[in-house]
Amino acid sequence: MSVLITSITALSVSAIATNGRVNSGGAYFMISRTLGPEMGGPIGVVFSFANALACALNTVGFAEVIRDLLQEFDLSMVDAVNDVRIVGVITVTVLLLISLAGMEWESKAQMLFFLVLIISFVNYFVGTFIPPDLQKQSKGIFGYSSEIFSNNLMPDWRGQNNDFFQMFAIFFPSAIGILSGVNISGDLKDPATAIPKGTLMAIFCTTLTYLGICTTIGSIVVRDASGNMSDFSEGNQPGWNFTECIQAQSCPFGLANTSKVLGQVSGYYYLITAGVFAASLSSALGFLVSAPKVFQCLCRDNIYPYIGFFAKAELNTIAALISNFFLCSYALINFSCFHASITNSPGWRPSFHYYSKWTALFGATVSVVLMFTFTWWAALVTFCIIFFLFGYVAYNKPQVNWGTSLQASRYNIALSYSVALSHVEDHVKNFRPQCLVLTGPPNQRPALVDFVGSFTKHISLMICGDILLEPERQSLVSTDTYSMAKWFNKRKVRSFYTPFASDSLRGGTRQLMQAAGLGKLKPNTLVLGFKTSWREASPESLVDYVNAI
Repeated sequence: MSVLITSITALSVSAIATNGRVNSGGAYFMISRTLGPEMGGPIGVVFSFANALACALNTVGFAEVIRDLLQEFDLSMVDAVNDVRIVGVITVTVLLLISLAGMEWESKAQMLFFLVLIISFVNYFVGTFIPPDLQKQSKGIFGYSSEIFSNNLMPDWRGQNNDFFQMFAIFFPSAIGILSGVNISGDLKDPATAIPKGTLMAIFCTTLTYLGICTTIGSIVVRDASGNMSDFSEGNQPGWNFTECIQAQSCPFGLANTSKVLGQVSGYYYLITAGVFAASLSSALGFLVSAPKVFQCLCRDNIYPYIGFFAKAELNTIAALISNFFLCSYALINFSCFHASITNSPGWRPSFHYYSKWTALFGATVSVVLMFTFTWWAALVTFCIIFFLFGYVAYNKPQVNWGTSLQASRYNIALSYSVALSHVEDHVKNFRPQCLVLTGPPNQRPALVDFVGSFTKHISLMICGDILLEPERQSLVSTDTYSMAKWFNKRKVRSFYTPFASDSLRGGTRQLMQAAGLGKLKPNTLVLGFKTSWREASPESLVDYVNAI
C-alpha cells in the first residue's frame, strides 16, 4: 500500500518537475504553480508542519533507542520520560548546527549515515545465515524455515484498537522520504533530471530493502518465545514448546513482543543499533533541512502575514499525525498532476511521459480515503485547516500570475458553456437586456456605469464600450484593460471593457454593436449617456451624436 501511494505520487512529481523550472520550495512550489496560491498556500503551511513533525518523529525514535540502551546498562540521567527529552533537545541542536553550516556539511553527514546503514544491513543479512545457538533459539530465532514463514504470513492483530490501518498509519512515515529530493530542488544542479531518477530509484531501493527484511525475519523468527531454556523439548518441532507463555500472553521475545529482534538475529547486535541511529538521524536531518526551505518559499511569496505552529505528542501519535499530513500533501500533488493534464493547458508539457492522469487521480483518492481510515478526527481537522487557509488566500487574492491549471480550467469551462449556449434557442421567458454602454473610459462616467449595472447585476451582460476617435487614439489607445477590470471589481460591477478605434461615433457604435460579444452573449440594447457639452461641442460632433442615436 505504501509503495502504491508513493509510486503514483512519484510519477506525478516527476511529471510536474519536468514541466518547467522547479525552484526551492518542493511540494509547495509545485502545487502553488500548478493549482494556484489558493491551494498552494494551505499545503505549504501543512507540509512545513508535516516536515517539522517528521523531524520530531525521528528525533524521538533516536532518543528512545538511546534511553533503552542506557537502561540495558542500568544507567539513567533523570527518568525514562525526561531522558528522551534531554537526548532529543541535544540531538536537534546538533542537527541544527549541521544544517546551519550549509548543504556541504549536510551532504557529508548524510554520506556518513548512509555508510553506517550499509554496514548495518550487511551485518543483519550475514546474521540470518549464522546457525543460531540454544540461547537464540530460546528467544524464537531459528534457521530459515518455510513452516515459520507460512505461520508468520497471515496477520495476528493483538490489542483492542490494533488493525491493519492503525499499524499502517504507524508504518507509513517510513516511506515519506520520497519528497526529500523535491524539497531541496533549489540546490540541485538539474532538478528536472535528478528528481525523477532519484525519487523513483529511492522507492525501488527502499522497497527491496523492506521486502528483504520482512521476508528474511519472517522466515527465521517465530511470533512468541519465552527465552527460557527449560522450554526445550526433544519431541517438538523445531525443538521448543512456548505454549505456556503463549497461553498466558507473557512471552517477552519473538516478532510480536520485542522491537530488538533485528539486533538479536544479526551478526553483531550493536551494529543494528548503529544502523537505527543512522536511519533516525539521517531522516531527522533531511526533514530539518526541508521544513525551513518549504516555509521560506511560502514566506517569500507573501501569501500569509502570520504563521505559527507547535506540537507535543508521543511517538505513535506523532506517526499517525505525520501520516495524515503527508497523505494530504500527496493527495494534492496527485490532484495537481491530474488537473493539469485534464485541462489540456498549453503550458503543461512535461518531458517525463511515464505517468497517467487517471493513476494520479487514483492516488489522490486513495490518499484521502486513507486519511479518514487512519484517524478520522485528524483528517477533519486537517481539511478544516486547508479550507480556512484556502478561504483566506481566495479572499485576499494575492497579485500573482503563475499560469496555473485553474486558469486553463476557467477558460475551458467558459468556452464550453459559451458554445453550448449558442445552440439554445431564444425564448421570451429568458430575455435579458444585454447592454452595450458607451461610457468612454468607465472611470470617467461612474454614474452611467452604476445605473446600467443596477439592472444587469449578476443576471445579464454589460459591455462598456470606449470608441476612440482619431484625435483621442494617441492618448487613449494604451488604456489598461486590466486596471479597468480592477475598477469594476472595486465598484462591484460585473462588466467588460472594450476599447474600439473608429473615425466617427456613429460608425464606431454600429461596428461595436456588431462585433462586441461572443455567440449568444452579444448586446441587444444600446445605452448612451446624455451629452452635456452641447454649447462647446463642434457641429460635426453634434451631428455624429444625433446620427448615432
